[in-house]
Amino acid sequence: MYSQTKVRTTRRRSRTDLTGAKGFLFTAPFFAGFALVFVVPFGYALVESLFAQRRSGSGLGGAVRTFVGLDNFALGFADGDFWASIGRVGLFALVQIPIMLGLSLVAALLLDMVVGRSARFFRLGLLIPYMIPAIVATLVWLYLYSPRLGPISDIAEWLGGAVDMFSPQLLWVSIGNLLTWAGLGYNMLIIYGSLRSVPRELFEAAYLDGAGEFRIAWSIKIPYVRGSLVLTGMLSIIHMLQIFAEPLVFRVTSPETVTADFTPIMMIYNLAFQQSNYNYASALSVILALVVGVVSVVFYKLTNRETAA
Repeated sequence: MYSQTKVRTTRRRSRTDLTGAKGFLFTAPFFAGFALVFVVPFGYALVESLFAQRRSGSGLGGAVRTFVGLDNFALGFADGDFWASIGRVGLFALVQIPIMLGLSLVAALLLDMVVGRSARFFRLGLLIPYMIPAIVATLVWLYLYSPRLGPISDIAEWLGGAVDMFSPQLLWVSIGNLLTWAGLGYNMLIIYGSLRSVPRELFEAAYLDGAGEFRIAWSIKIPYVRGSLVLTGMLSIIHMLQIFAEPLVFRVTSPETVTADFTPIMMIYNLAFQQSNYNYASALSVILALVVGVVSVVFYKLTNRETAA
């Protein structure tokens, strides 16, 4: 009897180990890619941030790689331009992200009411802007915003006004409109996926109780997608703190407004590839990664507590 029990236990453990091995094999490509794309570059940046290029005593021997410890981090934490760029992007995110997620939620709710092939058509149509590369999308919108060639200025002139989307007053509006256009479909798809998991019996019961579409959306659908809103919000914050391509292209049209330190990534890019100060740029990259991590954790903790409540 004991031997049979031991055999069953051994077989059960073998199945469990086999299942775990299969799961590891499925996730191994992801972890390998994550390590190569994120962990290894972060480690390299961390190592580089501990050094600096210093001139030799006579000034004739060129630059010498010197270990400086945490000096680059001390300089970075005291860099007013770097923190100003983070604050600039943070204020912009407080306005743009709620608008984008609100529109994505509305689009997902409307799409959830559509049935048949029409749903797939609208879903694909809203997702196409996300699939367009950021540089290409920015160039398209630069043409639309152009005071000489774009239709927006022509429409404003036809209405009796004048609009310059590259002016300092409207530049953030132009970038925000571009980011909302590009990210609406992706966020809508995540929210829509959560909506499709809501039990349809709840809607039928609500209809029998006399509830309308607005009441069902407010009392049933939106509470069910709060987790997806938290996820899309966190991803949007991470993306916003790393925004680079869009303002870099806008710098061509408004160099006096979009400066080299307009966003944190632009400042790091300028230090590394324009000034060849790789070590200090590496330190700022590590600091920015820490800021992104802290902001993401704080946002998740606050929103997850509200969702659980």
